[in-house]
Amino acid sequence: MPVTDFTFVSRSLSARTFSTITTILTVAVAVALLLVLLGMRDSGRKAFERGTGNMHLLLSRDASPLVSVLNGVYYAGAPRRPIDWASYQQIQQQYPWAWAIPTQIGDSFKGRPVLATTTEFFTAFEPSPGEPWQIAEGRFFETSFELVVGADAAKALGLTVGQRLSVTHGAPGPGGKLPEGAHVHDEFVYQIVGILKPTGSAHDRSLFSDLDSSWTLHAHDRRLVSEGPNIALTTPADLTDADRLITGIYCRLITRPGRDVTAVLQQVFEQLRADPTITVAQPSDEVRKLFAIVSNLDQIIIGIAFVVLAASGVSIMLALYNTMEQRRRQIAVLRVLGATRGKIFGLVMTESALIGIFGFVVGLVGSLIGATVVADLMYQRLGIVVDPSIDPKIAFGVALGTVALATIAGLVPAIVAYRVSVVRNLRPAA
Repeated sequence: MPVTDFTFVSRSLSARTFSTITTILTVAVAVALLLVLLGMRDSGRKAFERGTGNMHLLLSRDASPLVSVLNGVYYAGAPRRPIDWASYQQIQQQYPWAWAIPTQIGDSFKGRPVLATTTEFFTAFEPSPGEPWQIAEGRFFETSFELVVGADAAKALGLTVGQRLSVTHGAPGPGGKLPEGAHVHDEFVYQIVGILKPTGSAHDRSLFSDLDSSWTLHAHDRRLVSEGPNIALTTPADLTDADRLITGIYCRLITRPGRDVTAVLQQVFEQLRADPTITVAQPSDEVRKLFAIVSNLDQIIIGIAFVVLAASGVSIMLALYNTMEQRRRQIAVLRVLGATRGKIFGLVMTESALIGIFGFVVGLVGSLIGATVVADLMYQRLGIVVDPSIDPKIAFGVALGTVALATIAGLVPAIVAYRVSVVRNLRPAA
């Protein structure tokens, strides 16, 4: 059977299986790290931007604009300081809003947040610009104690249209943990009237009701404390001004047709910031600031991944170089059979490049698994839908870099093979 180039290379790799596999895995780890970090960075940013939708500003009384966005859009926790209804009405009337939608976060169902709002939340606010809410089944809520359920909440909890349930006082914090003192509002029963289509945002994890329902629940708790346990069931007619509280306002200013921004945005932003009782956030800016902070860590980890990749190149060089002593006689035989020095040099370089190719392929598979795990964690913790796929352009660039590095790593072993003496290595052993 003739010895072909493929035979030489494949036998050379299989002759040192452990060393070959170890070197390939070293390359694969570095490749997987690079692909996950480079690929998920852009898709993660896009996923965060989806939840902010077409609002210009988010108003709250949270500790900072970033906390306001994390709580008000991504349901990271319940805002602690509410906005009274009179303040909301004043803000609503004072500026040229296209809409100013009140929201309240403070209840939950089986660890999923419940957002109380108005019907305008579904008719005006778009979770992703140009992509309005769509009903998969049923309808939007129209009256008190009706619920509309996000796509993921419905799927995860097995909720269906027509189902009845009671919500829990207290919104889940990090890890889905409810605050101390959380209790079920079992005096009041909601009915699910609609299931939403997926939006790819944190809102898919939530349930939605009208404000009167939420206010009534908490007014009843207040009355139980002040009037005793024998009170009649609270109704919206029993609400006082002190009961009408919200935790956030989704705002959008009037813009010209076809335009997403307006010249007065900065002016309104500065005027609102002058009020020390209001926290004003531009959600898109806060997302960019968040990723600017995270990018510093990204750069460190990407740098580590490049170091690991460089180290894997050294591993390839050492693995091939250390085999040259045992392969000198094999190379001398090939020379006798007609292989030129250039041919031997090329075979060793090909062997090195193949290790790089195999390392990339294994790393690509590992990166897809890793990206899926990261995407799932992001979804479970923050409800952010991150696309776990790897951009082909990024993958192609990493592939070229990996193969190039592996090829360069093969230069020293290839030069050693090139310089092998036929006469010396075919001399019979004494």
